[in-house]
Amino acid sequence: MDLNLLEKTELWINNIKLDNVNLTQVSEVTAEVLNIPRDKVLVVDVRDTHITLDILQRELESKSVFGKKKELLCRLSHIEGFEIFEDTDIHSAGILGMIGLDEEDAKEVIEKTHKIAVKIEETIAKRVVVFPTGFEVKRGMIEDTNTPFIKNMLTEHGYNVSVGDILDDDLELIAGKLRQATNYGYGIIITTGGVGAEDKDKTVEAILKLDQDAITPYIVKFKKGTGRHEKEGVRIGVGQVGQTLIIALPGPNDEVKIGMGVIMESLKQGTSKEELAHKLVEALRDKWRNKMWQEHHMHDHHGGHK
Repeated sequence: MDLNLLEKTELWINNIKLDNVNLTQVSEVTAEVLNIPRDKVLVVDVRDTHITLDILQRELESKSVFGKKKELLCRLSHIEGFEIFEDTDIHSAGILGMIGLDEEDAKEVIEKTHKIAVKIEETIAKRVVVFPTGFEVKRGMIEDTNTPFIKNMLTEHGYNVSVGDILDDDLELIAGKLRQATNYGYGIIITTGGVGAEDKDKTVEAILKLDQDAITPYIVKFKKGTGRHEKEGVRIGVGQVGQTLIIALPGPNDEVKIGMGVIMESLKQGTSKEELAHKLVEALRDKWRNKMWQEHHMHDHHGGHK
Protein backbone atom coordinates (compact mmCIF):
# COMPACT_ATOMS: atom_id res chain seq x y z
CA MET A 1 0.00 0.00 0.00
CA ASP A 2 1.41 3.40 -1.02
CA LEU A 3 1.77 6.19 1.53
CA ASN A 4 2.10 9.87 0.67
CA LEU A 5 5.03 11.47 2.50
CA LEU A 6 3.18 14.83 2.55
CA GLU A 7 6.37 16.85 1.96
CA LYS A 8 8.02 15.38 5.12
CA THR A 9 10.83 13.75 3.16
CA GLU A 10 14.00 14.12 5.25
CA LEU A 11 15.67 11.33 7.22
CA TRP A 12 18.20 12.26 9.93
CA ILE A 13 20.69 9.62 11.05
CA ASN A 14 22.17 10.75 14.38
CA ASN A 15 25.05 9.67 16.61
CA ILE A 16 27.31 8.21 13.94
CA LYS A 17 30.99 8.61 13.05
CA LEU A 18 32.01 9.22 9.43
CA ASP A 19 35.53 8.73 8.12
CA ASN A 20 36.02 9.42 4.40
CA VAL A 21 32.64 7.81 3.59
CA ASN A 22 31.47 7.40 0.01
CA LEU A 23 28.15 9.30 -0.01
CA THR A 24 27.05 7.66 -3.25
CA GLN A 25 27.13 4.32 -1.44
CA VAL A 26 25.06 5.79 1.41
CA SER A 27 22.40 6.90 -1.08
CA GLU A 28 22.45 3.58 -2.92
CA VAL A 29 22.08 1.49 0.25
CA THR A 30 19.24 3.68 1.53
CA ALA A 31 17.44 3.45 -1.82
CA GLU A 32 17.79 -0.34 -1.83
CA VAL A 33 16.39 -0.70 1.69
CA LEU A 34 13.44 1.62 0.94
CA ASN A 35 12.89 -0.13 -2.41
CA ILE A 36 13.03 3.05 -4.51
CA PRO A 37 15.22 4.14 -7.47
CA ARG A 38 18.78 5.20 -6.63
CA ASP A 39 18.24 8.74 -7.96
CA LYS A 40 15.41 9.28 -5.48
CA VAL A 41 17.79 9.52 -2.49
CA LEU A 42 19.98 12.56 -1.95
CA VAL A 43 22.47 13.33 0.82
CA VAL A 44 21.71 16.96 1.71
CA ASP A 45 23.74 17.53 4.90
CA VAL A 46 26.78 15.89 6.53
CA ARG A 47 28.09 16.80 10.01
CA ASP A 48 30.52 15.21 12.46
CA THR A 49 27.89 13.05 14.13
CA HIS A 50 24.92 13.01 11.77
CA ILE A 51 23.84 12.84 8.14
CA THR A 52 20.62 14.06 6.49
CA LEU A 53 19.03 12.31 3.53
CA ASP A 54 16.20 13.66 1.37
CA ILE A 55 13.79 11.17 -0.20
CA LEU A 56 12.71 12.60 -3.54
CA GLN A 57 9.90 10.10 -4.12
CA ARG A 58 6.60 11.43 -2.77
CA GLU A 59 4.97 8.03 -2.21
CA LEU A 60 6.46 4.90 -0.65
CA GLU A 61 5.19 1.41 0.06
CA SER A 62 4.38 1.07 3.77
CA LYS A 63 6.23 -2.27 3.97
CA SER A 64 9.35 -0.56 2.55
CA VAL A 65 9.39 1.99 5.41
CA PHE A 66 7.80 0.61 8.55
CA GLY A 67 10.29 -1.13 10.83
CA LYS A 68 13.26 -0.75 8.47
CA LYS A 69 15.61 1.10 10.88
CA LYS A 70 17.53 -1.95 12.01
CA GLU A 71 18.09 -3.18 8.43
CA LEU A 72 19.14 0.26 7.18
CA LEU A 73 21.62 0.86 10.02
CA CYS A 74 23.07 -2.63 9.58
CA ARG A 75 23.55 -2.08 5.84
CA LEU A 76 25.06 1.40 6.35
CA SER A 77 27.51 0.06 8.97
CA HIS A 78 29.04 -2.18 6.28
CA ILE A 79 30.03 0.88 4.24
CA GLU A 80 33.73 1.67 4.80
CA GLY A 81 34.16 4.57 7.24
CA PHE A 82 30.47 4.57 8.39
CA GLU A 83 30.42 3.69 12.10
CA ILE A 84 27.27 3.24 14.18
CA PHE A 85 26.86 2.95 17.97
CA GLU A 86 24.27 1.72 20.47
CA ASP A 87 22.61 5.14 20.57
CA THR A 88 22.62 5.64 16.77
CA ASP A 89 19.10 6.50 15.68
CA ILE A 90 17.03 7.52 12.66
CA HIS A 91 14.40 10.27 12.82
CA SER A 92 11.90 11.88 10.49
CA ALA A 93 9.07 14.38 10.97
CA GLY A 94 6.43 12.46 9.00
CA ILE A 95 5.51 9.01 7.70
CA LEU A 96 9.22 8.24 7.35
CA GLY A 97 9.39 8.32 11.16
CA MET A 98 7.69 4.91 11.05
CA ILE A 99 11.07 3.52 9.99
CA GLY A 100 11.89 3.40 13.72
CA LEU A 101 9.12 0.95 14.65
CA ASP A 102 10.28 -2.47 15.79
CA GLU A 103 9.36 -5.28 13.38
CA GLU A 104 6.38 -6.64 15.32
CA ASP A 105 4.85 -3.18 15.77
CA ALA A 106 5.52 -2.47 12.11
CA LYS A 107 3.54 -5.55 11.03
CA GLU A 108 0.63 -4.54 13.25
CA VAL A 109 0.61 -0.94 11.98
CA ILE A 110 0.82 -2.07 8.33
CA GLU A 111 -2.10 -4.44 8.88
CA LYS A 112 -4.23 -1.75 10.54
CA THR A 113 -3.29 0.85 7.93
CA HIS A 114 -4.18 -1.59 5.16
CA LYS A 115 -7.60 -2.25 6.71
CA ILE A 116 -8.29 1.49 6.98
CA ALA A 117 -7.17 2.03 3.38
CA VAL A 118 -9.42 -0.79 2.14
CA LYS A 119 -12.37 0.72 4.02
CA ILE A 120 -11.69 4.15 2.53
CA GLU A 121 -11.42 2.64 -0.97
CA GLU A 122 -14.71 0.78 -0.50
CA THR A 123 -16.42 3.99 0.65
CA ILE A 124 -15.03 5.98 -2.31
CA ALA A 125 -16.09 3.24 -4.75
CA LYS A 126 -19.71 3.67 -3.61
CA ARG A 127 -19.73 7.48 -3.92
CA VAL A 128 -21.16 8.77 -7.22
CA VAL A 129 -21.79 12.24 -8.60
CA VAL A 130 -23.95 12.91 -11.68
CA PHE A 131 -23.46 15.98 -13.88
CA PRO A 132 -26.08 16.87 -16.51
CA THR A 133 -24.68 19.14 -19.25
CA GLY A 134 -26.06 21.61 -21.77
CA PHE A 135 -27.69 25.01 -21.92
CA GLU A 136 -31.08 23.44 -22.81
CA VAL A 137 -31.13 21.71 -19.42
CA LYS A 138 -29.59 24.64 -17.51
CA ARG A 139 -32.15 27.11 -18.85
CA GLY A 140 -35.05 24.78 -18.14
CA MET A 141 -35.89 24.40 -21.84
CA ILE A 142 -36.02 20.62 -21.45
CA GLU A 143 -36.68 18.48 -18.38
CA ASP A 144 -33.74 16.54 -16.99
CA THR A 145 -35.18 13.02 -16.80
CA ASN A 146 -31.72 11.42 -16.85
CA THR A 147 -30.39 12.45 -13.44
CA PRO A 148 -33.35 11.13 -11.38
CA PHE A 149 -33.23 7.86 -13.33
CA ILE A 150 -29.47 7.42 -12.78
CA LYS A 151 -29.73 8.39 -9.11
CA ASN A 152 -32.60 5.97 -8.42
CA MET A 153 -30.90 3.06 -10.19
CA LEU A 154 -27.59 3.52 -8.38
CA THR A 155 -29.23 4.16 -5.00
CA GLU A 156 -31.18 0.91 -5.33
CA HIS A 157 -27.83 -0.87 -5.74
CA GLY A 158 -26.35 0.64 -2.58
CA TYR A 159 -24.51 3.62 -4.03
CA ASN A 160 -24.38 7.04 -2.36
CA VAL A 161 -25.35 9.42 -5.18
CA SER A 162 -24.94 13.21 -5.30
CA VAL A 163 -26.23 15.50 -8.04
CA GLY A 164 -23.70 18.02 -9.29
CA ASP A 165 -24.26 21.33 -11.03
CA ILE A 166 -25.76 21.45 -14.52
CA LEU A 167 -22.67 22.16 -16.60
CA ASP A 168 -22.54 24.70 -19.41
CA ASP A 169 -21.02 23.64 -22.74
CA ASP A 170 -17.58 24.94 -21.77
CA LEU A 171 -14.49 22.73 -22.03
CA GLU A 172 -12.47 24.29 -19.18
CA LEU A 173 -15.49 24.49 -16.86
CA ILE A 174 -16.44 20.84 -17.40
CA ALA A 175 -12.83 19.65 -17.00
CA GLY A 176 -12.47 21.74 -13.82
CA LYS A 177 -15.66 20.35 -12.28
CA LEU A 178 -14.65 16.77 -13.12
CA ARG A 179 -11.17 17.29 -11.65
CA GLN A 180 -12.72 18.79 -8.51
CA ALA A 181 -15.01 15.77 -8.13
CA THR A 182 -12.03 13.39 -8.33
CA ASN A 183 -10.42 15.35 -5.48
CA TYR A 184 -13.63 15.20 -3.42
CA GLY A 185 -13.44 11.41 -3.21
CA TYR A 186 -16.05 10.28 -5.72
CA GLY A 187 -15.41 6.81 -7.10
CA ILE A 188 -17.69 7.31 -10.11
CA ILE A 189 -18.56 10.42 -12.12
CA ILE A 190 -21.31 10.20 -14.73
CA THR A 191 -22.10 12.99 -17.19
CA THR A 192 -25.04 13.10 -19.60
CA GLY A 193 -25.03 15.02 -22.87
CA GLY A 194 -22.35 16.92 -24.73
CA VAL A 195 -21.00 13.93 -26.66
CA GLY A 196 -22.41 14.80 -30.09
CA ALA A 197 -20.93 16.12 -33.31
CA GLU A 198 -21.68 19.81 -32.80
CA ASP A 199 -18.98 22.29 -31.87
CA LYS A 200 -20.70 23.00 -28.52
CA ASP A 201 -20.33 19.36 -27.41
CA LYS A 202 -17.33 19.31 -25.04
CA THR A 203 -17.78 16.49 -22.49
CA VAL A 204 -15.56 13.86 -24.09
CA GLU A 205 -12.84 16.45 -24.72
CA ALA A 206 -13.02 17.41 -21.01
CA ILE A 207 -12.43 13.79 -19.96
CA LEU A 208 -9.44 13.59 -22.30
CA LYS A 209 -7.92 16.62 -20.54
CA LEU A 210 -7.97 14.62 -17.30
CA ASP A 211 -7.06 11.22 -18.75
CA GLN A 212 -5.18 11.26 -22.05
CA ASP A 213 -5.71 7.50 -22.28
CA ALA A 214 -9.50 7.70 -21.90
CA ILE A 215 -11.42 5.37 -24.23
CA THR A 216 -13.65 7.42 -26.54
CA PRO A 217 -15.17 5.24 -29.30
CA TYR A 218 -17.78 6.50 -31.77
CA ILE A 219 -21.36 5.25 -31.57
CA VAL A 220 -22.12 6.64 -35.01
CA LYS A 221 -20.13 8.67 -37.54
CA PHE A 222 -21.28 11.46 -39.83
CA LYS A 223 -19.69 13.26 -42.72
CA LYS A 224 -17.74 16.06 -41.03
CA GLY A 225 -19.00 19.55 -41.88
CA THR A 226 -22.46 18.34 -42.92
CA GLY A 227 -25.14 20.58 -41.41
CA ARG A 228 -24.20 21.32 -37.80
CA HIS A 229 -21.71 18.45 -37.65
CA GLU A 230 -18.37 20.04 -36.76
CA LYS A 231 -17.00 16.69 -35.55
CA GLU A 232 -16.93 13.16 -36.92
CA GLY A 233 -19.83 11.78 -34.92
CA VAL A 234 -21.35 10.85 -31.57
CA ARG A 235 -19.12 9.07 -29.08
CA ILE A 236 -18.97 8.08 -25.44
CA GLY A 237 -16.04 8.47 -23.06
CA VAL A 238 -14.68 6.35 -20.21
CA GLY A 239 -11.68 7.66 -18.29
CA GLN A 240 -9.90 6.87 -15.04
CA VAL A 241 -8.21 9.33 -12.68
CA GLY A 242 -6.73 7.51 -9.69
CA GLN A 243 -9.58 5.50 -8.21
CA THR A 244 -12.25 7.57 -9.98
CA LEU A 245 -14.08 6.23 -13.04
CA ILE A 246 -15.45 8.97 -15.32
CA ILE A 247 -18.22 8.04 -17.78
CA ALA A 248 -19.71 10.34 -20.42
CA LEU A 249 -23.11 9.17 -21.66
CA PRO A 250 -25.22 10.72 -24.44
CA GLY A 251 -28.15 13.00 -23.58
CA PRO A 252 -31.25 11.16 -24.93
CA ASN A 253 -33.04 9.37 -22.10
CA ASP A 254 -33.45 6.07 -23.97
CA GLU A 255 -29.69 5.96 -24.55
CA VAL A 256 -28.99 6.77 -20.88
CA LYS A 257 -31.22 3.85 -19.87
CA ILE A 258 -29.31 1.49 -22.17
CA GLY A 259 -26.00 2.88 -20.92
CA MET A 260 -26.91 2.53 -17.25
CA GLY A 261 -27.87 -1.11 -17.75
CA VAL A 262 -24.39 -1.76 -19.14
CA ILE A 263 -22.71 0.29 -16.38
CA MET A 264 -24.49 -1.56 -13.56
CA GLU A 265 -23.52 -4.95 -15.03
CA SER A 266 -19.92 -3.83 -15.53
CA LEU A 267 -19.63 -2.47 -11.97
CA LYS A 268 -20.76 -5.84 -10.62
CA GLN A 269 -18.16 -7.63 -12.75
CA GLY A 270 -15.38 -5.11 -12.03
CA THR A 271 -14.55 -4.60 -15.69
CA SER A 272 -11.77 -2.28 -16.91
CA LYS A 273 -12.43 1.10 -18.51
CA GLU A 274 -11.58 -0.45 -21.90
CA GLU A 275 -14.14 -3.25 -21.47
CA LEU A 276 -16.78 -0.85 -20.15
CA ALA A 277 -16.33 1.53 -23.10
CA HIS A 278 -16.51 -1.39 -25.55
CA LYS A 279 -19.73 -2.74 -23.98
CA LEU A 280 -21.33 0.71 -23.84
CA VAL A 281 -20.57 1.55 -27.44
CA GLU A 282 -21.80 -1.83 -28.70
CA ALA A 283 -25.12 -1.51 -26.86
CA LEU A 284 -25.62 2.07 -28.07
CA ARG A 285 -24.61 1.22 -31.66
CA ASP A 286 -27.29 -1.47 -31.70
CA LYS A 287 -29.82 1.14 -30.65
CA TRP A 288 -28.66 3.52 -33.40
CA ARG A 289 -28.74 0.74 -36.03
CA ASN A 290 -32.33 -0.10 -35.06
CA LYS A 291 -33.30 3.56 -35.15
CA MET A 292 -31.75 4.07 -38.60
CA TRP A 293 -33.29 0.85 -39.91
CA GLN A 294 -36.73 1.96 -38.68
CA GLU A 295 -36.33 5.38 -40.29
CA HIS A 296 -35.19 3.80 -43.56
CA HIS A 297 -38.06 1.30 -43.44
CA MET A 298 -40.63 4.05 -42.78
CA HIS A 299 -39.17 6.14 -45.63
CA ASP A 300 -39.46 3.18 -48.04
CA HIS A 301 -42.97 2.43 -46.81
CA HIS A 302 -44.18 6.01 -47.32
CA GLY A 303 -42.35 6.22 -50.62
CA GLY A 304 -44.30 3.23 -51.91
CA HIS A 305 -47.60 5.08 -51.49
CA LYS A 306 -46.68 8.11 -53.55
